[in-house]
Amino acid sequence: MSLSVGLTHELSTTVDQNNTAARVGAGGVEVFGTPYMIALMEGACFQLAQAHLGPDETTVGTLVNVRHLAATPPGMRVRAVVRLAEVEGRRLLFAVEAYDETEKIGEGQHERFIINLPRFLARTAAKSRQA
Repeated sequence: MSLSVGLTHELSTTVDQNNTAARVGAGGVEVFGTPYMIALMEGACFQLAQAHLGPDETTVGTLVNVRHLAATPPGMRVRAVVRLAEVEGRRLLFAVEAYDETEKIGEGQHERFIINLPRFLARTAAKSRQA
């Protein structure tokens, strides 16, 4: 594993009818929805980590603490900018920000944990058999 504090990554999308607050049922407003901004941030964190992990490893999100600061209308490009702020064993803490074409629209933290994917899937399958 070659994850180290200071690594950065970006991921972007364009706001359209499929990622608005109205689409997710949050107020009927045709602007970039908070859940989609969070998903973009998480995706950037996942991609950053995954590029440095072994073949049986991945990460899962465990904490999101984000503020949505400004509205972004359809047609604008949005980018998530993430920086690995802490590495503590299997725990990764990211500083996350999002920008549209004119301003910062979001900021916060996202925590992920490194897991062994085959072991995780086996536990999940066992749990579903119990239900």
